[in-house]
Amino acid sequence: MKLVQHYFPNLSENQISQFEQLNTLYQDWNLKINVVSRKDIDELYLRHVLHSLGIAKVQKFKPNAKILDIGTGGGFPGIPLAILFPETQFHLVDSIGKKIKVVQEVSEGLGLENVKITNARAETITGQYDFIVSRAVAQMETFVRWIKDRVAKKSTHELKSGILYLKGGDLTEELAGFPKATVYSLQDYFKEDFFETKSVVHLPLKYKG
Repeated sequence: MKLVQHYFPNLSENQISQFEQLNTLYQDWNLKINVVSRKDIDELYLRHVLHSLGIAKVQKFKPNAKILDIGTGGGFPGIPLAILFPETQFHLVDSIGKKIKVVQEVSEGLGLENVKITNARAETITGQYDFIVSRAVAQMETFVRWIKDRVAKKSTHELKSGILYLKGGDLTEELAGFPKATVYSLQDYFKEDFFETKSVVHLPLKYKG
């Protein structure tokens, strides 16, 4: 938790409380439904919460913006981002029901009012969003195919509407077909060794109505 406060020093008391509650909520639910590996649950704030918040270092979301989190798993990156941006609307989607149950329980436990949760496949989601976020659920080519019609027509942020994707390792080959993609190394924002090979990829996408 100290890590989060170190890199995000302007949190409200309510946000600090919500981030603190994450540990207990995930520890408890992980005993019932395993959504975070045992090794990772002990480093929840580094490997999941702070990693998710890397997106916020690349782009701060505006009030009333709509963000779609595809393949949210146990609620990452959507839940930490929803705490950080309480006036932004988040739609968390996963095709695995037991994971979505955990996300629902964690969201309710935190009292998040800016989160919508859906148990569905990515391709079945409708509507338009300012950004689609995710944490390495598929190769970029596949991911783009899933969500290419979901991007809002008008860009309202510093970065153009599109994908903000948490990825690791060498992305040269994977992004070869996406010349407009920009890779932001998380080591530029976080000093911990864990982030040495971690990045946020921004890929602007045009609205296709």
